[in-house]
Amino acid sequence: MDVVSYSSAASPLSLLLASSIRNPNRAFNFTNPFIQPSKKNSNLVLVSCIKPQKLGLKKLLNWKGKLKQHFPFGLVRIVVGVVLVMSVSVAVSRSPSLALTEENLLFLEAWRTIDRAYVDKKFNGQSWFRYREDALRKEPMKNRQETYTAIRKMLATLNDPFTRFLEPEKFKSLRSGTQGALTGVGLSIGYPIGFDGSPAGLVVISSTPGAPAYRSGIMSGDVILAIDGTSTETMGIYDAAERLQGPEGSSVELTILSGPETKQMALKRERVSLNPVTSRLCEVAAVGKDTSRIGYIKLTTFNQNASKAVKEAIETLRSNNVNAFVLDLRDNSGGLFPEGIEIAKIWLDKGVIVYICDGQGVRDIYEADGNNGIATSEPLAVLVNKGTASASEILAGALKDNKRAVLFGEPTYGKGKIQSVFELSDGSGMTVTVARYETPAHTDIDKVGVIPDHPLPTSFPKKEDDFCSCLKDSTSACYLNKIKLFSR
Repeated sequence: MDVVSYSSAASPLSLLLASSIRNPNRAFNFTNPFIQPSKKNSNLVLVSCIKPQKLGLKKLLNWKGKLKQHFPFGLVRIVVGVVLVMSVSVAVSRSPSLALTEENLLFLEAWRTIDRAYVDKKFNGQSWFRYREDALRKEPMKNRQETYTAIRKMLATLNDPFTRFLEPEKFKSLRSGTQGALTGVGLSIGYPIGFDGSPAGLVVISSTPGAPAYRSGIMSGDVILAIDGTSTETMGIYDAAERLQGPEGSSVELTILSGPETKQMALKRERVSLNPVTSRLCEVAAVGKDTSRIGYIKLTTFNQNASKAVKEAIETLRSNNVNAFVLDLRDNSGGLFPEGIEIAKIWLDKGVIVYICDGQGVRDIYEADGNNGIATSEPLAVLVNKGTASASEILAGALKDNKRAVLFGEPTYGKGKIQSVFELSDGSGMTVTVARYETPAHTDIDKVGVIPDHPLPTSFPKKEDDFCSCLKDSTSACYLNKIKLFSR
């Protein structure tokens, strides 16, 4: 961390020159709020934000013409430069001394992470440098918990629910979840509800097959009213997720509203393996004597195994001579952004996948070049719903805008921002909103979602076995023949 604490015993000039040699463009990247770096000219960094009147520099620079009459011009430049450095050194030495503790340094590490990575460089309309100085002077940071509180308070000023702080154990749990397993009850929870007469609480997006919640009968659409006796009416989804996770073998009590019935249940936490993909071969009677062989792939999360699992499913189904695919992204709340990109490349021969944008506009473009495409020609239908979020929306938007797939269902969740995970030096961490994204058609889906091409019947099944059976039955309310399923 490039923070220098000056004391009266140190020589500001010697420290300044040493920093300038190491990195001339960051010579003043320290806690003094009056001096800021200038990237254009390292010689001007010394006085870039100090008014000349305070240092008498206006008069000093006027001496230049008089000195030229008696000394060579090169010597004049040296003299002026030395006096400037000495003047700034005096200004620095008179600034308040700030002795940084270990807790201060951890806070500054978090502050600097936001300063570098956060998408909104206006920081929700506040001076980020001024906040740092005020917090170091006013916020109590005598122990680790007080420092954590100060970090959370700092992040709250951004008014961004997706930029959050995690203590070491919770950060470790977050990382394990993206790596394919976590300890909990196997619930994916979503947006809070409480409108149009709906009960206030948190909605179950999906329940992991085989996990404790699934075995207890908790299903998609159920509402969690309370966790361990604490109402979820005003509880954020991240707070709820942290409460649901915990040590293996420990218990959590849930109050669940399932239809008209309210249930109290105690679930024992287990290590839940997150297999991101299930697949089925569906044979569907088509027009005439032909039989359509449809490969159904359900993708439930974007963990580090997701793209590999999708490839394996495609290869297995292709060995059974499928002639079309269905990719089910319903109730997939997202995960790792890079996995979403890699899965898009599997289906696309070429084309833009997503535009990454910051406050200045498009910052980066992710594209498919065909090198990773293994299923770029077969007809493809994609199923989405309001539980389809984040990386799922990137994938769905890319396939729709590139006219690679037909989308069925309802508008997706509408999370158009991207977070990165940063680990701090004590093992804690932060998720930070680093960018927003647009689909290939430059659609900003934040709070709007990806709009499908066609709706799905309300009775359309979510389980893969029921999907195949439903497509076979021409009298079923959810029957869709091949022509409707794969044409625009």
